[in-house]
Amino acid sequence: MTTTAPETRLTLPKVGTRSGSGIAPLRGNGAATLQLVLFVGGAVMLPLGLVVIILGWYGASNTPYQYDQLSYLVSGGLFGLGLTFCGGFLYFGAWLARIAADQRESAKRLADTLLVLADVVSAPGPVREPGSVLVVAGGGATVHRADCALVAGRDDVAPAGADGADLHPCRVCRPGA
Repeated sequence: MTTTAPETRLTLPKVGTRSGSGIAPLRGNGAATLQLVLFVGGAVMLPLGLVVIILGWYGASNTPYQYDQLSYLVSGGLFGLGLTFCGGFLYFGAWLARIAADQRESAKRLADTLLVLADVVSAPGPVREPGSVLVVAGGGATVHRADCALVAGRDDVAPAGADGADLHPCRVCRPGA
């Protein structure tokens, strides 16, 4: 029995996702364009720098003359090292741009959620005080307010039922008063 691994595909943004206008998603979005340019620049420069370093080493190792080796060192080694570092910095910049975009999106979602919560909290409705909830401790026959000192810290507190005919009011918190 053989199992095949699922294919991973690179998904690119679709053109014309803005209400069928035919505008590319990167047009007018400077942050995404900058991130893409930095990523592509790093993806080209970093391996190119490594290839130039290897070519410089190969040229310097295959010539017997010292003056030829120096030119290979300068043109291959130092130029390749510069390309490699620049490519690495571009990758780092693309990563920072991605983090900034993610934080911006996260902050926007948080602000939207806070606005929804503010709407829910400000909606008119019955406001219940903490003491207006009636509870019964254990299997007792005494009804207490939820903020009563006699039931504070107990684990066996349950809401009082609607048919409180058999229950007696607590003399400390006086739930009926």
